[in-house]
Amino acid sequence: MTSPKNAALPTAPPKTFSPALLFAFASAATFALSGPFAKSLFEAGWSPGAAVAARIGGAAAVLAVPTAISLVRQWAAVRGSLLRIALYGIVPIALCQLFYFNAVSHLSVGVALLLEYLSPVLLVGWAWLTTRTSPRLLTILGAVCAMAGLVLVLDLAGSTKVSVTGILWGLAAAVCSAVFFIMSARSNDNVPPILMAGGGTAVGAALIFALGLAGLMPLTFTASDVVFAGRLVPWLVPVLGLVLISTVFAYVAGIIATRGLGSKVASFVALFEVLFAVIWAWILLGEMPRLVQLLGGLSIMAGVVMVRLDELRGSRRRGPSYVVDLEAAPAVHVDAQRQG
Repeated sequence: MTSPKNAALPTAPPKTFSPALLFAFASAATFALSGPFAKSLFEAGWSPGAAVAARIGGAAAVLAVPTAISLVRQWAAVRGSLLRIALYGIVPIALCQLFYFNAVSHLSVGVALLLEYLSPVLLVGWAWLTTRTSPRLLTILGAVCAMAGLVLVLDLAGSTKVSVTGILWGLAAAVCSAVFFIMSARSNDNVPPILMAGGGTAVGAALIFALGLAGLMPLTFTASDVVFAGRLVPWLVPVLGLVLISTVFAYVAGIIATRGLGSKVASFVALFEVLFAVIWAWILLGEMPRLVQLLGGLSIMAGVVMVRLDELRGSRRRGPSYVVDLEAAPAVHVDAQRQG
């Protein structure tokens, strides 16, 4: 009597809620912590390039052993994906941060971040162009609502000088951010999240240090104590937080989330990073969010919900042919079976 019911239970939750959604929120929250961690280093004399080098290089060191083990054990399955892992480290990890910091050098942080987070809109447009499947009205409304909320959260009201060079750097960062979601969602080649993150950070760290040695990215480190969350702490505290929390965990969780949700939905949930950044700034830096920012957060949530609902409706009514998500439904299903 109860056996058939219990057997049906495991297949029901994915249609309404996926554990990958929790990983997506956790990834957004931990990525957002990089701001307070990095800010404490900048105020102590670190250059942005040095913080990026410590962040990616430290993550590569932490993931070195599990990455090597994963590579050896699954060499036959993943050797054909080594180039993609290298590209993942170069574009979504290293170049995305490099382009973002270059944008910040010409624009305010808010404008630069807004430009980088145009990636969800780029994903919808790219999927529309490459699959020739137009997004439904609910997805379009969700995109507009989320981006409008992003503008409110960033609170860009007022006179802001805009640099064309900075805009180009910001758009380049947006392209790299979109590549992150596309490459993370392609799970049908058996590359484990640990190997993708570990291999990617290793390649990204090598590129960042090469740019530093070439003089294209200043690398200035200091061993002075830093002020974090209102307290004087050793410089190692924010560095470890930046490496372990905002990079290792954040990237691995982001890859798992993107494989479970698909690139389009995961990219919209990642917009919560901006909202989390406001919350962390409130808690750790004492910066009280304004009412307009709270309204923007609600708008982002509404946009994410609309996109998620449209995604579920598409998978039920249109089946595998609904590929606006850039990840065919069968490939995600097969990967879930392999990991199970």
